[in-house]
Amino acid sequence: MIATNPLSELLSTLLDRRNFGRKDTDTRRIRDDCVKLLAERAEISGLQLAAKIFGKYAILTDDEKLAFFEFLNEELDVDPTLVASLAETYRNARTPENYAALSRAAEPARQRLFRRLNEAPGATAEIVRMREDLLACVKTHPHLARTDLDLQHLLRSWFNRGFLVMQQVTWDSPATILEKIITYEAVHEIKNWDDLRRRLHPKDRRCFAFFHPSMPTEPLIFVEVALTKGVPNSIQTLLDDNGKALLETEANTAVFYSISNCQSGLAGVSFGSSLIKQVARDLSRDLPNLKTFVTLSPIPGLMRWLSAENISADELDGANLRALAAKYLLTAKDAKGRPVDPVARFHLGNGAQVHALHHGANTSTSGQRQSATVMVNYRYDLGRISQRATQYSKSNTIAASSDTKALAKRA
Repeated sequence: MIATNPLSELLSTLLDRRNFGRKDTDTRRIRDDCVKLLAERAEISGLQLAAKIFGKYAILTDDEKLAFFEFLNEELDVDPTLVASLAETYRNARTPENYAALSRAAEPARQRLFRRLNEAPGATAEIVRMREDLLACVKTHPHLARTDLDLQHLLRSWFNRGFLVMQQVTWDSPATILEKIITYEAVHEIKNWDDLRRRLHPKDRRCFAFFHPSMPTEPLIFVEVALTKGVPNSIQTLLDDNGKALLETEANTAVFYSISNCQSGLAGVSFGSSLIKQVARDLSRDLPNLKTFVTLSPIPGLMRWLSAENISADELDGANLRALAAKYLLTAKDAKGRPVDPVARFHLGNGAQVHALHHGANTSTSGQRQSATVMVNYRYDLGRISQRATQYSKSNTIAASSDTKALAKRA
């Protein structure tokens, strides 16, 4: 293992192995280049090696990618025996030298490799795509999660909120970005360019996205916002093109009706909380007439829960479905005591409140399949977000309006 032996010995040991990968050509060559990159000190040579590795990785088959990840997972792992020995040494003598030795040994060589790779131009996007492949492999080879934990750790650092740039996406934004908004929309399908225009161009519509300086044309996450009078109770009405855009000065409510993560390779790296809060703060500053900030959100787990409770949605009226949806959101918990519903976990964890439920709010095929057309408003009270988020993180406390609580009791 690179973390446990002198580098000169490792070079000869690793380069002589012949049992790596399904094919002994492409996979061995990319492995050899990785080992060389870890040993390379010259900046220019390192950049050239990194570019070669990305080029070779791009043409690997799925089996060869799996073999590559096995190499990272096994050959570039830490040596637990060495770590234990150095930890004992440091326990007996907490000198800076002993601490430095322990720190070096405790860091897998694959982390150093990813950092060296990331020095190449355009490398960040390549590594994000590489992790997308890795996540697919982890599903059938769970031991590779060790490598994913390292990569996730690095990506969380590289995509720290301090590095992200929020931009408003408008109808005048570059076509490459607009095309990606259409492609990445995950909640309410954007059918065509006219549909996209209806979401971006009117004065009462907004779209904001986070970008990373290393990926300036790739949105990481985006949220679509509608400015309305009052809290909406139907996504059909919200998305309907009635030709009458509300004036900014007439609106008193900002509705976050769709939020989409764009990069599957960044799963586990959270952006949504920061994006919604910053958009709410900026809109509140720019449009002081906005007093209410809410979502109009799906309830993706409701029908599964009803089925598990042996309740048939077809036999219930709208009032009963709303009541059952309230009970589901407030009482259905997972093994950790958190709400079962993933959208609820997201918004409640961000400091929102379950505000109101609406039957017939999403009559699309997916809306009927997921939640029998019921949708929910989560309210972001700017003065209480931090307090509610803290209460939720400490004790899974679910903030809910009095109407929602009463509705759940009726169920």
